[in-house]
Amino acid sequence: MSTDIKSIFAGEVATHARVRDVKLPHGAGTLALITLDNGHDHTKPNTFGPGGLTELNEAIDAIAGRDDIVAVGVTGKPFIFAVGADLKGVPLVRRREDALAIGRLGHDVFRRLGELKVPSFAYVNGAAMGGGVEIALHCTYRTISAGVPALSLPEAFLGLVPGWGGTYLLPNLIGAEKALKVIIENPLAQNRQLKGKQAFELGIADAIFDSADFLEESLAWTARVLKGEIEVVRPAVDKGEAWDNAVNMARWTVDGKLHGAAPSYVRAIELVAAAKDRSRDEGFAAEDEALADLIMGDELRAGLYAFDLTQKRAKRPAGAPDKALARKVTKVGVVGAGLMASQLALLFARRLEVPVVLTDLDQERLDKGVGYAHGEIDKLLSKGRVSPDKANRLKALISGSLTKDAFADADFVIEAVFEEMSVKQKVFAELEEHVSPECVLATNTSSLSVSEMASELRHPERVVGFHFFNPVAVLPLLEIVRGERTDDAALATAFAVGKQLKKSCVLVKDAPAFVVNRILLRLMAEIIQTVDEGTPIEVAERAAAPLGLPMPPFVLMGLVGPAIALHVNETLHGAFPDRFPLSEKFAKFVAADKRGVYLPDFTLDPEAVELFGGGDRPSTEEQVLERALNALAQEIGLMLDEGVVSAPQDIDLCMILGAGWPFHLGGITPYLDRAGVSERVNGSRFLEPGVASLAR
Repeated sequence: MSTDIKSIFAGEVATHARVRDVKLPHGAGTLALITLDNGHDHTKPNTFGPGGLTELNEAIDAIAGRDDIVAVGVTGKPFIFAVGADLKGVPLVRRREDALAIGRLGHDVFRRLGELKVPSFAYVNGAAMGGGVEIALHCTYRTISAGVPALSLPEAFLGLVPGWGGTYLLPNLIGAEKALKVIIENPLAQNRQLKGKQAFELGIADAIFDSADFLEESLAWTARVLKGEIEVVRPAVDKGEAWDNAVNMARWTVDGKLHGAAPSYVRAIELVAAAKDRSRDEGFAAEDEALADLIMGDELRAGLYAFDLTQKRAKRPAGAPDKALARKVTKVGVVGAGLMASQLALLFARRLEVPVVLTDLDQERLDKGVGYAHGEIDKLLSKGRVSPDKANRLKALISGSLTKDAFADADFVIEAVFEEMSVKQKVFAELEEHVSPECVLATNTSSLSVSEMASELRHPERVVGFHFFNPVAVLPLLEIVRGERTDDAALATAFAVGKQLKKSCVLVKDAPAFVVNRILLRLMAEIIQTVDEGTPIEVAERAAAPLGLPMPPFVLMGLVGPAIALHVNETLHGAFPDRFPLSEKFAKFVAADKRGVYLPDFTLDPEAVELFGGGDRPSTEEQVLERALNALAQEIGLMLDEGVVSAPQDIDLCMILGAGWPFHLGGITPYLDRAGVSERVNGSRFLEPGVASLAR
């Protein structure tokens, strides 16, 4: 190991390899048990950096020379097996030879566990990710705890490949189709995790035991395997047409979702494809080369930047007031009983576990809203996600009232009524007659001014924007908007409630459409304008493909609802007419009550094509993309100048968590920087070189 690698990872929290002898039951002999433990509790998981790998290698050295043991075991500290490579030093790697050395070091150490003169056993007792899964794969046998909450190979999600044996060993253990589910499909699904039972059913582990006596039962199982009482039989891996079909399906899926925007997924598939015929040495060498290439690329840096945003910045919102100022919330009111209001009521009841009261104009609508929330609780019960007692308690918390005096003792009331300023002002004026002066009044508006909404109240200081994203239970972002007169106590209460709701909160200035909707509508406005000019819809849709977005622009418009998109665009046009033009064709499209431009079979609706037809200045895909990117760079630059958020990082956090902007891009600003658009449009990058990109 070079001195350069040691210095790069100078701040490593090394995972120690502690060895002790264990007498196996039934006279099976002595097992040398390695426990991976970095000396911290479960909040700082075991990871592998150069220091930890060196210590593990030294432990294996000591074990390999012994003649008095019959097996070697590897397990983790309580709740944690190991969660992969220590990536903190990766952004500091400047030379490809150092990146290559990192890959080789992991292989050189891990593979020794499978090449000892005695069998090795991995006892996966807790969370296992990346290199944690790979060290287990190198062992001869594996057991897993039924209580393991998360097991994954998330490398492609970050911009890497499972490069310490994962792309070679896993498909050769469980077959290409199952392996690609773990290596490709799950990372594509926002880094979905496997539970212990799921990992066992896939064949990753040979045995599964309850968590309470996991190690004891694993050691007993080990003894029986060594004595020949248990024969571990694994299904033969089909290395024929089934392997090739699985690889082709993975390629088709990745191309359809990412359109070449994330090279790590493509590289991982190539490695799995080749693992069918390669030797172990060849497979590991190919992983080393892939790791080196990706470590020296921008995608990994962008992925690590995005990971840092979602794991750290999201937990410490920039500009949030002192949490000590937050008031206690013991009852919540929801104005409205439509779908959004009902979803909010359910979320508040589940997370805060306080009474939640909905109001609406008539009993039928009220009953429907409360009934929806109760029905969703029944679904949770049927799936075993809540107990019968918990379901009954949650349903008892959610009730309805036709009068707003039911909010007299509420501490937090949120409105979810029609997106019209006069309607919302009327609602708040009525609320002020019933609630206490300290009660926080929140609006779920997607684009209207919070300050204007509060302007005629006696206590405008307690009004905040509380903008959720649909579906409420799924999307983690919550834009918290500070009006011109919102005080710190109301804002602190809003942040405290948002945290209890398990949302990632971002402080946003009271500006038209806030962050996510303003950026998405600027993108949509530019693309619709090219269609107005004569660009075919299908050309405009394909233009955004290089961004690797979750869905094309017109598909997104159909999901959000054309009428809602038009309303937000009208709000933005009122504030910024030059940048958010109104499209007569789009207005006619909405007036025709069209839900989208596609038919159920995903072909273009001829009526939609006709409504958007005409125009004699069509653009190419490349021209549409260039215009869209220029518009995004301009809008984000203006938003930062206006102080809509405190930094570009908050823009990226909002787009990743609220709009599903690709994680591997690092959000939007790193992409615009790497493409040179930021400098072309604004004269400078949004982020310094080396932040979300390779420092060149």
